[in-house]
Amino acid sequence: MAASNSYEEQRRRQMEDNRRKLDELRLHHLSAAVREAAARPKPNPKPRPKRKAPEPGELRRSGRVAGLPEQPNYLKGDYRGVYEAYAASKTPTDEERAGAVAKAEELQRRIHRIRWPAFVKPMSHECATRSILMQFPKHFIKYLPAHDEAAVLVDEADDEFHMMYNAHRKGKHCHYYLDKGWRRFAADHDLADGDCLVFHMTQRAKFKVYIFRASPDYESDQTSDDSEDEE
Repeated sequence: MAASNSYEEQRRRQMEDNRRKLDELRLHHLSAAVREAAARPKPNPKPRPKRKAPEPGELRRSGRVAGLPEQPNYLKGDYRGVYEAYAASKTPTDEERAGAVAKAEELQRRIHRIRWPAFVKPMSHECATRSILMQFPKHFIKYLPAHDEAAVLVDEADDEFHMMYNAHRKGKHCHYYLDKGWRRFAADHDLADGDCLVFHMTQRAKFKVYIFRASPDYESDQTSDDSEDEE
């Protein structure tokens, strides 16, 4: 009997402690506020204005660009003028191409006089800006290694660019080219359509490369860029 009274007394004290803690935390006030807020009627949302439907055949423009000038309608061929202007500003003339080739061939002749193999490589737009490989001309194949190996290009500043030389023979078809590094070389030297390169073979798979620019504006652009960097 005494044990039963002791348990009831302990249970009563525990309940009083719990009630006191709830009063300190004010949880009953919080739950009442939540119930009250949930019971309040929600205000009606402000109706959104209806957008005017575009006329048939009319293109709807986003509100973010509605205030900007009208753009060319590329569906009607307006892009041609953009491409023509870009091509006119970037594509070298036949005279500029010929000038770069003439300078490269003169250097090639001087290298041949000292009995070192060399070849001239005019740059196309694809090879200069997009291609990941550079093919060797067929007449130069006799000087090249017969199997794949590491290759090095050395520019006029004596900086070395490492890449892979590939020799693929399949029947009568032979493909000799540089890759896995050519794209970086072209990008680092700002190669462009019409530029002409002289590859001077100094070792088994090592070439000294000389670049002749087709664009007469390249040197002036580089000079202005250097002056801005110095400032």
